[in-house]
Amino acid sequence: MSAKPLTTKNTLILIWNVINFIRKLVLNLVFFPLFFLILIVFTVALFSSDEVKVDDGSALVLDLAGRLVDQKQDIDPLDAILKQRQGRDANGELLLSDVLYNIDSAANDKRISALVLDLGDMAPGGITKIQTIGRHIEAFKKSGKPVIAMGNYYNQYQYLLATYADTIYLNPQGMVTVEGLSSYRQFYKSALDKLKINTHVFRVGTYKSAVEPFIRDDMSDAAKEANTALLNDIWDIYTTTAAKNRGIQPSDFGLDSTRYLKVLNDADGQSGQMALDMKWVDKLATAEQFRQAMIKLVGKAAKGHSFKQIDYYDYASLNAPATPVLPQDGIGIVVAKGNILNGNQPAGTIGGDSTSALLRKARFDDKIKAVVLRVDSPGGSAFASEQIRQEVLALKAAGKPVVVSMSSLAASGGYWISASADYIYANPATLTGSIGIFGMLTTFEDSLAALGVHTDGVATTDWANLSVTRPLSDGVKAVIQRHIERGYHDFISLVAKERHMTLEQVDKIAQGRVWSGIRAKQLGLVDDLGDEDAAIAKAAELAGLSHYDTRVIEKELTPEQLFMQKLLSNVAAWVPPSIAHTSAAQQILTQLTAVAQEFASFDDPNNVYLYCDSCNY
Repeated sequence: MSAKPLTTKNTLILIWNVINFIRKLVLNLVFFPLFFLILIVFTVALFSSDEVKVDDGSALVLDLAGRLVDQKQDIDPLDAILKQRQGRDANGELLLSDVLYNIDSAANDKRISALVLDLGDMAPGGITKIQTIGRHIEAFKKSGKPVIAMGNYYNQYQYLLATYADTIYLNPQGMVTVEGLSSYRQFYKSALDKLKINTHVFRVGTYKSAVEPFIRDDMSDAAKEANTALLNDIWDIYTTTAAKNRGIQPSDFGLDSTRYLKVLNDADGQSGQMALDMKWVDKLATAEQFRQAMIKLVGKAAKGHSFKQIDYYDYASLNAPATPVLPQDGIGIVVAKGNILNGNQPAGTIGGDSTSALLRKARFDDKIKAVVLRVDSPGGSAFASEQIRQEVLALKAAGKPVVVSMSSLAASGGYWISASADYIYANPATLTGSIGIFGMLTTFEDSLAALGVHTDGVATTDWANLSVTRPLSDGVKAVIQRHIERGYHDFISLVAKERHMTLEQVDKIAQGRVWSGIRAKQLGLVDDLGDEDAAIAKAAELAGLSHYDTRVIEKELTPEQLFMQKLLSNVAAWVPPSIAHTSAAQQILTQLTAVAQEFASFDDPNNVYLYCDSCNY
């Protein structure tokens, strides 16, 4: 029989068959090696006798790496294996509650004789979270066990945590950098003008500076005034805390260039000696000298040449808390962390639908008698923020008190979802407020015209012809601005009602201005200063509970996800380090992903946002 004629249809079928074969081949080449790798390492892990254990008298090395967060972002299971195998992942995330739990456990663990802070890979940021860890370290000290910090170099955030140690070691060739806080950003107006891109901004609030980069080439005087006051508040908290811990003066940190040069010259130009002279650290020691000092303190390890120790990640794997079953009435904890987006969002981000579902889950759980809403957010979509607040109201209507615990951020939309709670706690260094609203639309008609592309046609109304390729009419602009003004009125009305203030009082402290937790307490925007533990205690008090459990309310995993989680948790320790290595390309990709996520935060269906852009320091 002769071959089929090579028609267009047969040609396309042939091409598809070739592509499909290549696709299956590639998938098999990837899947089967990965499958057998997991199978092998799982088998090795299952039957290996080389188990992680804690020798009596060991030091717990708190080798924290990455960024401290209230909730981790969802990641692919395979990525989770690789990140767990890396251990100290400077680009990863550290769950704050896990760190606190393990410090508290070590205080009561007779096998642990000391705590060593090794903070070289801890990412900058989060003064409130550092202070929370510090309070738990202070509690650890009450067990009579020493706390030692060791580093080759301390940035100012690592150093703040190190000040809670009894003794701070520094490499003689190292340094401590406590440079202060700043607020700088890029402005794009001239660039947008050159590209003929038209940004239409609608806002209410003298200090609502989120849109300034698109309409200015510099920071406005109002924004400079507000940012200066805010940074001074936060810096005062930092220096006061560090100075108290070290027994020196706040003015000994953040030296001006003249004084810095003097003390550096007095130390013969040696940064390590300067840190010792300034009493920022207690001892200068090389790695070998530190090893000898620790061997003298806790003893030599049974294997190798180091002192008896267990690192944080191994200790955490042995010390994982049992899954709470709430045998009695309890407090539910709902974490609202990240930008507020619409719809269903993964863990580590707030979704109008998904976060509302968690609050609703707590409402219909008969064992949950009160809820702590842990907020760490600069805001985002106005629509999604109101969705979440409505669920807070539903909880209260069901007779379940709601207490907000503000973490590092609870600004703009983050404050909106907090305002209707029965009680609000902030940390002294929390950034909150930013009570304002803005809208933004970008059109490209002039850019396209410069390229010879034009848009024309007809429409039945002013709204049917809205497009990024066409200019906005003055009438449409006026309508949008009116919506924004109404949104601002709704915001200050909400705050006035919930905080028992007049509209004039709220307007005076609103206007988009960001406040520290200390100022927010003085202004009546929050009820008290305290961390999550204080919020839980308050929720129990409001619910009339003397004995209670706590449970984080999370999205339930499917049976398949639970199986994979259990399987992969046993595999991680056996993945070869070469596979787990993070390349420079991966690091760049991580940074680009963060930028993309920032742009994705602008997803409100009405283009109306409750967002704080200046909530970084």
